[in-house]
Amino acid sequence: MNSLSLSYRFYLLIALLTASGCARNPVTGKREISLMSTEQEIALGKESHPSVVATMGLYENKSLQAFMNEKGKAMARISHRPDLPYQFYIVDSPIVNAFAVPGGYVYFTRGILAHFNNEAEFAGVLGHEIGHITAKHAARSQKSQLLSTLALIGGAVLAPQVVGQNMEALQQGLGLLSLKYSRDHESESDKLGVEYSSKIGYDANQMADFFNTLKRISESSGQAVPQFMSTHPDPGNRYTRVHELAKDYQVKNPATYQVDRDQYLRLIDGIMYGEDPKQGFVENGQFYHPELRFQFPVPSGWQSQNSPSQFQMAAKDGKSAMILMLANGKSLDEAAQNLVKELSLNVLENSKTTINGNPAYVLISRQQQQQQQQGQPQQQQDPKTALQIGTWLIQYNNAVYALHGLSSGADFNNAFGTFKQVAGNFRSLTDSDKLNRKPERVFVKAAPRDGSFRDVVTALGAPASRVEELGVLNGLKADDRITRGALVKIIGR
Repeated sequence: MNSLSLSYRFYLLIALLTASGCARNPVTGKREISLMSTEQEIALGKESHPSVVATMGLYENKSLQAFMNEKGKAMARISHRPDLPYQFYIVDSPIVNAFAVPGGYVYFTRGILAHFNNEAEFAGVLGHEIGHITAKHAARSQKSQLLSTLALIGGAVLAPQVVGQNMEALQQGLGLLSLKYSRDHESESDKLGVEYSSKIGYDANQMADFFNTLKRISESSGQAVPQFMSTHPDPGNRYTRVHELAKDYQVKNPATYQVDRDQYLRLIDGIMYGEDPKQGFVENGQFYHPELRFQFPVPSGWQSQNSPSQFQMAAKDGKSAMILMLANGKSLDEAAQNLVKELSLNVLENSKTTINGNPAYVLISRQQQQQQQQGQPQQQQDPKTALQIGTWLIQYNNAVYALHGLSSGADFNNAFGTFKQVAGNFRSLTDSDKLNRKPERVFVKAAPRDGSFRDVVTALGAPASRVEELGVLNGLKADDRITRGALVKIIGR
């Protein structure tokens, strides 16, 4: 969350223009109903891009960006749709994820780039994402009503019951564009990832191996799935299937296929790892934001997720969640009026107060139902299942912040005490240690001697508590043998 992009997620659902007609799919060669022309795909990509940047921010690294552009353009040329205006971006998120938007826009998080261990792994995932574009999966998903709408980032993990019950209402103002595809589309993109990465000279077996890294991330995080696997549902054993596809391709197309491990590791030496402290971080039950100089508590046992423009946290049972963002308005009254209008709120209670010396406005509200189509009866909203919101608008340092507590009407009274305790402890951050916190980075080092991976990273200064984390980062197990001089990734400041 930073001061340059705090309008995060208050954007309207992008209108998808549709035009009926049949066209030949460039990948399958089959004629099919197409609800999105090439021009509309390109327009959608252009319209979506500013929202992606506002949501996640861009990560500046000239060498990595040049590498992505080079490999991306090479792959685009041999793809089924070489004439699209492809563009490639690194987004500033620690989440391990990659995604594509129709029209040729491809995004990799710095988190996924830090976890690749060679160019071939990168190329396989790049091919997978380009495959979604070339196979027109967005248009095909639209036809079968599987095109993803705006959804809370991490919502399925952070608050499944709250989000699941109220997704339609939440779409108006709290969302992130995230394309979800069917399992058939994922399988097709895996096959295209093998084909495209192989055609530009890389060993697609490495793409299969990266699925093991994703699995270990999931297991070590304690969450259901990492973001990459959440937006890319697993159609069975992808590891085995992609290895089979790679073997079959290489038998039919004998050549020397590259892995290029050391080149890639040197390229990512120094990349930021984990959360960027200046955008906020959680430590010892508190969320700290050094750049904006405030802090507030995170309830015990709650999961949290930060982004450049919004902080979310939720109870593990999924019955309540809180979101902090910048409010739209220069004063409390203006922010309150805009909030009610933008989120279509029915205000049940409102009052003015102060929070640790800061003027504040408290609203208890319920999100109104969407207008019914003409001729259809208006359905009554059940107060017990409707989304209820407690909002604290806090004026602090020439800005107005909105801290929303969300729950169903049935659970709201039980959750309200927690919401109030969090909002009531919003305060100025003055601790110099927190204000000057530096980010962690990935550093690439040569192994000082032969030994197990555990022994090598310990000799390089890694604490025992982080050996497994470093193993995931390196795609290695603690007892794997390392030879002297081999490059390994460690974490430091």
